[in-house]
Order: sequence, then C-alpha cells, then structure tokens
Amino acid sequence: MHVLITGASIAGPALAFWLHRHGIDVTVVERAPALREGGYCVDIRGVALEVVARMGLRDALRPLEADTLENMMVDERGRRFGRTPRGFGVIDPEDVEILRGDLARVLYEATREQVRYRFGDSVAALRQHDGGVDVTFAGGDAATFDLVVGADGVHSQVRALAFGPERECLRAMGSAMAIFTAPNHLGLHRQQLLFTGLRRVASIKSTNGDRDLMCAVFFAHRDRFDHRDVPAQRRLVAEAFADAGWEFPRLIAAMQRADDFYCDLTCQIRLPTLSRGRVALVGDAGYCPSPLTGQGTSLALVGAYVLAAELARSADVSTALRRYDERVLPFVRRNQDIAWKLGDGYAPDSAFQVRVRRLAMKLLPYMPGSSFVMKLAMRGVREASRDLELPAPMHGARAGGGVAPGSMATVTSGQV
Repeated sequence: MHVLITGASIAGPALAFWLHRHGIDVTVVERAPALREGGYCVDIRGVALEVVARMGLRDALRPLEADTLENMMVDERGRRFGRTPRGFGVIDPEDVEILRGDLARVLYEATREQVRYRFGDSVAALRQHDGGVDVTFAGGDAATFDLVVGADGVHSQVRALAFGPERECLRAMGSAMAIFTAPNHLGLHRQQLLFTGLRRVASIKSTNGDRDLMCAVFFAHRDRFDHRDVPAQRRLVAEAFADAGWEFPRLIAAMQRADDFYCDLTCQIRLPTLSRGRVALVGDAGYCPSPLTGQGTSLALVGAYVLAAELARSADVSTALRRYDERVLPFVRRNQDIAWKLGDGYAPDSAFQVRVRRLAMKLLPYMPGSSFVMKLAMRGVREASRDLELPAPMHGARAGGGVAPGSMATVTSGQV
C-alpha cells in the first residue's frame, strides 16, 4: 500500500512514522521548501503521552522541553502579580511543553530515512477511482496512490479538493491570534508573563536559552480575515494593542520585523466524517480544536496513531477509515466542545471583567489549596485529553496494511 501525506509539521510525520512501522509505503509532500521551524509552545498531554511513549521518542523530547519555571500576570503599567509555578499550559507534571518547531524536527528526524519527503511542492488536483487516487502535483508530476491523507493544517488544500469549500467546515470563534519572536529585552529567565486586557490577551515567554521572547497575542476580531495577507494581519495586531500600555509598543515594533510572524483566526474545523472515498484528514486539517485548550498537537498525535492502526488492521481501506471515524470523532468532539466554551470568555468584554480576573489571579497564590483550584479549573481539559482508549500496539508489521499485492502507487510522470 502506498500513501501520500500532505503536510510535514506534526500530524504528517507522526502518521508517516506509524504507517512505516506497519509496513506501509509513505510519501510526504510539503509546500514549504524545507522543514518549518519556529512556532509557539505546544502541549502533549493525556493519551497523547502514551502515543509518544510507544514511538520511543520521550527521551528525545525531554531535553527540548520549555521547562518554564514560573508564570505570572502583568498589567498595562508593568506590575507583576499572581506568580504560580511552571508554564501556564502545563496541567499535570508529566505533560510535555515544547516549541512546535522542535517537535516537528524530532518527528522528521525519526522518519527521514524511511519515508520519502518531497519539499517545495503541493497537491494541485485529485481524481478518485476504484483503483486509488490520481494526484497531480503543483510541480507538474502525477502519481496514483492507494490513499491520500491531508495533514496540511486549518487551510488544507486536500480538504478543499475532496470535501468542498472551507466556509462549510470552519467555525470562527470571534477572535484572532498572532505569534512572533522578539529579543528578550525584558530579561525573562525561564518565565512566562500573561497579560489580560479589554478584548485582548497576550502570553510572553522566554525561549532559545532566554535569548528571545516568544509572543502569542489574542484579540477580538469578527470581521473578514484573509489568512494570506500578512501586511494586513500585522496592521490588525498593531491596532489591537496600540493602547495596551506596558511594553507593547516595543513588542509591536519587533513584530513588524519578525520573520516568523504568523496570524490567523481562532477557529475550529468541524466535519461529520474524516474521509471521503480514499481521501482522509488528520490533525488540524480535519479537526482543529483552536489553540484555546492547547489540545491541537495531542489530537494530531492521537489521530495519526489511530488512523495508522486501523489501516494496518483492515484488509479494506473504507473499513479502516470508518473505524478511524468511530474511534477518533467522539474524542475530537469532546475536546472541541471544551475549547468552544472557553472561547466565549477568553478575552474580557468589559473593564469590570478585566478587574475581576486580575483580582482572582492576585489572590490565587495566597489561597489555601491554590494548586488544587488550578487543577479543578482545568479538570475538563484534563479529562477530555484522556477520553480515548488507544488500539493495542501491533507486534510485527503487515506489509501493505492488508491491501492486496500490486496495489502500490504508480508514478505516471516524474519521480515521487
């Protein structure tokens, strides 16, 4: 069996890892000319930790963890308060917090010698038939695959080709987010600062050995948004934080120069099924939960594991994809529903809400059982992250994943 995966961030290489482990031939195509570095910290928690353990990559990730010592709130005058231990996204001690680019590199290095990677290209057209999927690449080559998997993010080209327009599955959550790197002029040492203002929120974390600041900003936005218009996105961020005070003038100036700037709507991708014929979706392409719970990476890792396991267990692709839906979609929905509820009050809508939230964070470190209070507040996220039983590990690989010999991909033009 030969599978084409589009996207070489998290979901794509993770799926490639497991497909190869099950004896399935894999090609990964990535639009970018090289592996994408950068990105904010992502979290691995719940059942996804077991996936990483089964991959044998836990030790490889350990030295790359963000290892934030503490986080605290900061206001528009620079006053810091509400100091609590560890990074804000770490719910349980075993959780992994790591830069997205570092995790992507570990997954790539674990697969690069067994999997074909094709950088600087993308899928331009798909045609499904009984024998597989004919793929035309933007570079001009064509090939036939037994299965095509879109792991190419929220704005997935594969999803658009096989499932229809993005507007039919994208649910905007009333805000936008931006991520960028700035010099560490604040002198943070393994620290994270959280800012809450009127209709805006920011997280500033030291990174790269405390040389830089990794900035993630959220702001209310309900108007039209073009995810391809980067200059317009920079203007939106600058306008949203123009009067935010503190160090934001300097941070926004750094944002204008940042070469790793990324901005998009906070949104979810909701589909009734994760496959159409011989085209399937994994990760944000199929079920982005939004960044509000930090569960996107964990869902991608778990979805990749389950999809590969079902393909290896079944002699029929359609049966495997149906079982993938049945296992993963309930897990996805529970995690998405929690993020949707959090989105309603993520950025305060009034000055009163800002004051109440700041007062609560000021008092939290002095409250008896403050760590228990934080755990209670995040209980829904924790429980949702564990709400799936992984298929048991398979011993030994089934070459072709149960598909009859002779169904390997046929390259009709160029070399894949």
